[in-house]
Amino acid sequence: MNHEAISIRPFVGAKNFDTSRNFYKDIGFQETVLFPTMSLFKSDNLGFYLQDAYVKDWVDNTMIFLEVNDVYQFFELLQEQQLETKYPGVKLKPVRQYDWGRECFLHDPSGILWHFGEFNK
Repeated sequence: MNHEAISIRPFVGAKNFDTSRNFYKDIGFQETVLFPTMSLFKSDNLGFYLQDAYVKDWVDNTMIFLEVNDVYQFFELLQEQQLETKYPGVKLKPVRQYDWGRECFLHDPSGILWHFGEFNK
């Protein structure tokens, strides 16, 4: 089956919607407010919907992988934002090397775990 897909946009919950909105803008996503309780955050043609909705079990089990061109450079940009100081609960973990490539990890203010990775070429 060929889906002829154009994009995929997961729905992400937020414990504190305004805090999460600011966080995602700080890490380089562009926001489009769709409703008072939902925004689209995009980076180029990729995006996700941030909702003013929080279900602990859902958020605690959400992980998103975003492939980047240079994970070391991206990690440095994240460090420069001082996100762990600015947003309580945010955790940034350094780049790890694996047999498939490398990635760093970032927990958002609600607990969503982001994997920013680069595959071996």
